[in-house]
Amino acid sequence: MENILVAGANGTTGKKIVHLLNESQYFNPIAMVRKEEQVKQFSDKNITTILADLEGDLTDTTKNIDKVIFAAGSGGKKVVEVDQEGAKKLIKVSEKHKVKKFVMLSSMGADEPENAPKLKEYLKAKHNADEYLTESDLNYTIVRPGTLSNNKGVGKIKLSKKLNQSGQISRDDVAQTLVRSLHDDVANKEAFEILEGKTLIGRALDNTN
Repeated sequence: MENILVAGANGTTGKKIVHLLNESQYFNPIAMVRKEEQVKQFSDKNITTILADLEGDLTDTTKNIDKVIFAAGSGGKKVVEVDQEGAKKLIKVSEKHKVKKFVMLSSMGADEPENAPKLKEYLKAKHNADEYLTESDLNYTIVRPGTLSNNKGVGKIKLSKKLNQSGQISRDDVAQTLVRSLHDDVANKEAFEILEGKTLIGRALDNTN
């Protein structure tokens, strides 16, 4: 089984990702959390944790890690420090430890931050992190969902490099897309947008290669 580091494991979407990985026959989740009190919820389920802060030293976080899912976010409070620089630091140490794939949870609009004045700072940070990843030596997948909802997932999405429409998608389906993107045979060196749709997630991802 491959060891998957989940940055942002304590977040709403992060917890769903860790749960899916824990249920998987292919992957073993390593939950990266920032605070000691966040460890117990994972250790109670025998899930390994790493204590690390994206604003701090990340040197050893990717040791013995096969692949990474970056699902961390500052909630708009520290977009440069966390969403941008934190991501870049994790990408850098992933390169150092020869991580096989880096799956980035980005955002729709991150390719054109200037087109969304209200979210410009956040999208600019995501844009810079995405660019840094594409220019790295890593294999990657960049997933850009629309507005995240807490609706129950349906396992189906609409996927394209550019959808040219706004909309929403459940965190369940985003988490599933991120986990499916870890597989070696899909979405290599790809960036795409997703919304709720009618195509099974696995099938939509098969069409990315």
